[in-house]
Amino acid sequence: MKAMNNNEINNVFALERLKAEFTDKILTSDEPFGLLTIEVPAAAAHEIVQWLKEDQVLRVDFLTNIAGVHYPTAENREFAVVYQLHSLVHNLRIRVKAFVPLSNPSILSLTDIYSGANWMERETFDFYGIQFINHPNLMRILNEEDMDYHPMRKEYQLEDATRMDKDNRFFGRE
Repeated sequence: MKAMNNNEINNVFALERLKAEFTDKILTSDEPFGLLTIEVPAAAAHEIVQWLKEDQVLRVDFLTNIAGVHYPTAENREFAVVYQLHSLVHNLRIRVKAFVPLSNPSILSLTDIYSGANWMERETFDFYGIQFINHPNLMRILNEEDMDYHPMRKEYQLEDATRMDKDNRFFGRE
């Protein structure tokens, strides 16, 4: 049997604590590249992240990132909201994923848990159109305020097909 390193021990311990507390709310778990990743229902994401921060054992005290991902062919799971959390005390990193549908791309804001979520949620809204419920100032942060679309959605072409001034050899094609 292979000996486990500290990161693997932390991941196993954290996952066991999470499953004990949220038995029916941890939909999947995985460890890609050693990063504990759990999928949770969107309705439970706020509660689970808050518990991770308040838990006196795990002490997940830092929100590293919030990101959106667009899966246009995944019916009723078109958008993922991905939270990257870190316990600075235990050097434990946890990724929490929650999926929301295109018909209602909304999830509770984490600004009441981590003040740093403010700009990250605004950026995710700006690029993907995901609504963060109870956010104190959900408006565009990087794009023009009058834009009527969200540019990171995969429903838009990456390039202008009519351009004649590019040489595809320089883009790894042909």
